[in-house]
Amino acid sequence: MPNDIVARAPSKRPLLDRVRERLAVKHYSERTADAYIGWIRRFIVFHGRRHPSELGAVAVESFLTNLATAEAVSASTQNQALAAILFLYSEVLGKELESIEHFVMAKRPRWLPVVLSRDEVFRLLSALEGVPRLMASLLYGAGLRLMECANLRVKDVDFSSRQITVRRGKGINDRITVLPEGLFHALEQHLVEVRHQHETDTSRGAGRVK
Repeated sequence: MPNDIVARAPSKRPLLDRVRERLAVKHYSERTADAYIGWIRRFIVFHGRRHPSELGAVAVESFLTNLATAEAVSASTQNQALAAILFLYSEVLGKELESIEHFVMAKRPRWLPVVLSRDEVFRLLSALEGVPRLMASLLYGAGLRLMECANLRVKDVDFSSRQITVRRGKGINDRITVLPEGLFHALEQHLVEVRHQHETDTSRGAGRVK
């Protein structure tokens, strides 16, 4: 959806462009930035495309109440929407809002999160094959997030030290995590296959490394 649906302040760059730029400066992940942009867009559309600088705490509260009552979002979703709007006002518009507390809060789930047993994890992994199984095993055994696993490079895996270097993880920080010994063979075999694929692509003039 183009930015021109959003109201703009006179003689200024599009508001969402300024928001995205500020999110990048503050080192928010691309996924979080997209989510924040989406919530800010919805907030503006909800209030008839009025510029947020013309609105205040009451407008924010009515938007949050609508999310809880009309859309029945979860508490975590409502909290993310609030965080996005607060970011807009504090970091982009430089405007302090009054206390935001008079809104209907979304209901929190009454059940406890389900934690799989080791046997259940084993059965789940056994149902997978190939790269998906290797990735799921790394998520479980090395404590990686999905995008951290997907973005791993060959140089990030140290078999001798039995560790993995996670680059630009949450908060744009690097960290070290354990490389499960049980994954050595599968990971080494995967690297052999990837290297062969890369060499084949390179011979055809198509091999690239991001």
